[in-house]
Amino acid sequence: MSLKPLKVLKSDDAFLGLPEEDAVSIEDAKAVIVPFGLEASVSYGGGTANGPQAMIEASHQVELFDEEFWCEPFRQYGVVTLENEAVDGSDIPAALDQLEAKTSAILGAGKFPLVFGGEHSITPGAIRPFLKQFPDLAILHFDAHADLRDGYEGEHFSHAAAIRRVLDHPTVPIVSLGIRNISAEEIPFLDANKDRIHIHWAYQRAEWDLEAIMAPLDGRPIYLTFDLDGFDSSLMPATGTPEPGGIFWDDAMKVIREAAKRCNIVGADINELAPMENFHAPDFMAAKLAYKILNFTLAKPSR
Repeated sequence: MSLKPLKVLKSDDAFLGLPEEDAVSIEDAKAVIVPFGLEASVSYGGGTANGPQAMIEASHQVELFDEEFWCEPFRQYGVVTLENEAVDGSDIPAALDQLEAKTSAILGAGKFPLVFGGEHSITPGAIRPFLKQFPDLAILHFDAHADLRDGYEGEHFSHAAAIRRVLDHPTVPIVSLGIRNISAEEIPFLDANKDRIHIHWAYQRAEWDLEAIMAPLDGRPIYLTFDLDGFDSSLMPATGTPEPGGIFWDDAMKVIREAAKRCNIVGADINELAPMENFHAPDFMAAKLAYKILNFTLAKPSR
C-alpha cells in the first residue's frame, strides 16, 4: 500500500488544529497520526471507539510551545492526521489487517506512525510492519494490566491478550511499566518468558531504577504502546478498566524521555481512552502525551 490512497484531514480539523499556513503534506510530514477506533472486546466500560476523535479535538487546546524544547517542536517534523475511517469491530483479525496496511505504508515511506486507539487489541496489528523492518525490535509498554492472557472470553485477539499476541513473535522483548493487575492464568507464561518480559510493578514505583528499565532496550528500535489505564485512575478515569495505584505524568515522561535519548523510537500507539461527557481532562492528557511522544522522538531542543 502506498501513501497515495491515505486520506488526510484538513489541518484545522487534525491533530493540534494547525492553521493552514502551518500545514504540511503527507509527503513532507515526518509524523502521521492514525485514528483507529476499534472497539470489539472491551470487558468492563465501553467508549474506546470515540477515543481517537476525542484526542484530536482535545489536541487543539494543547500549547504548541514546549518549554522543555524552548520552541514549537512540530515545526521541526511536520504532522498530518489520517481521516478516521470506519472500523468493523465484528472481525478483529480483519481490522488488524486494515491497520497493518496503514502503518506499513507510513513506515515504508520513512515516517513515524502514531496510532490513536481504540482498544489495546490494535497493537498486534500495528506492529507487524515494524517486526518485518526491525528484526531487533523491542516494546516499551505502559499499562495497568499485563495483557498476557492467551485470549479472553473466547476472543483470541482480545484487548486482554494484546501483549501475548505481540509476544507470539518469539524474538521480541518487552519492558512493561505500571502493571498492577495480573491473573493467575498469566503467571506460567510470565515465568516461562522471564528472559524477554521485564515488568516494573506499579507498587514498586518509588524504587524504579531507570538504568534497569532501559537495559533491555538500550540501542534498539523501540515501539511504544501506551494503554492509558497505566496512569493512576485519579488522573485517568476515562478508560474501560481504571485501576488505582498507577503511574503519574512525570513517571511516564522520565521513562519516555530517556528511551528517546538511548533508543530509536520508531512508532507508537496510545489506546483505551473512553471519553466522559463534560470531563475533558483525560482527553487533554492523552493529546498532550501524544505531542510529547512526537517531540521526544522527532525534535531537538533549540537551546
